[in-house]
Amino acid sequence: MKHFFLSLLLLPAFGWAQAPAKTSPYDSAHFSWRKPVPRNRLRELQPDRPGVTESPFTVDAGHFQLEMDALRLINSGSGNDDKNRELHLAYSMLKLGLSRRTDVQLEVPLYSVAKQRTSDADDWQERHSGFGDLTLRLKHNFIGDDQLGKFAMSVIGYVRLPTGGNVGDGATEYGVVLPIDVELSDKANLEAQLETDLNYDRETEQRYVRLVPSVALEYDFTEKVGLVTEAVAMWNTEQRRWQPSANIAPIFKLTPNLQLDLGTHLALSRLTDHEYFVGLTFRR
Repeated sequence: MKHFFLSLLLLPAFGWAQAPAKTSPYDSAHFSWRKPVPRNRLRELQPDRPGVTESPFTVDAGHFQLEMDALRLINSGSGNDDKNRELHLAYSMLKLGLSRRTDVQLEVPLYSVAKQRTSDADDWQERHSGFGDLTLRLKHNFIGDDQLGKFAMSVIGYVRLPTGGNVGDGATEYGVVLPIDVELSDKANLEAQLETDLNYDRETEQRYVRLVPSVALEYDFTEKVGLVTEAVAMWNTEQRRWQPSANIAPIFKLTPNLQLDLGTHLALSRLTDHEYFVGLTFRR
């Protein structure tokens, strides 16, 4: 499975060199957070949501973008009869375009509730609730952010701060994400990424490494309606086994600056989380 995901990450590069020329929305001008891109020259909205696989495109310089899980329900797989459930409300990602190829991001988990039900209990018991851990992220695009070709690639680095108390993970965490995008046609895009994290388990008070390869296909049925299908696999040094999921999410592009989505992450093993979500993306 590991070699399969690596092949998907490398395969699109072979077609990049023969991509036809396009007109860049930037032309030859230089924009920054102090000199925003004019609104009539903004690129197509390219959020990181709704799937695990993120977009290699950055927010246009000088503009803000909000990506939010209005509601996300997570049923965690534990491998035994104990059950864990989390509810996230208004889980937000705030973004600011700094320059032509770079944006800065702040992940804000406004409110979360975690519950647990043991095998011998009849009702759910609340473990904790409240504000979660803030995450600072920086994305830089290396290829394709000007939309002149069919291939784009970037890197995202992040640090998660232990601001959530009992709601959070209990220690500072770090990660790197390498997303790519390949334009297959006017209606279809193939996205893939490899994510590597250094996380913390507050129950065992130990750190562990997590690897998350994923691949997604986005298809636009019309200018307003699209669909994302996605395959994700997760492996970490704690459990040392793959946790696969298959994700599906319809997308509704209401305006050039507003997008709604909803969907589910289908667990393909007992250890994989099963999720349902409703969210939005808004650009200003």
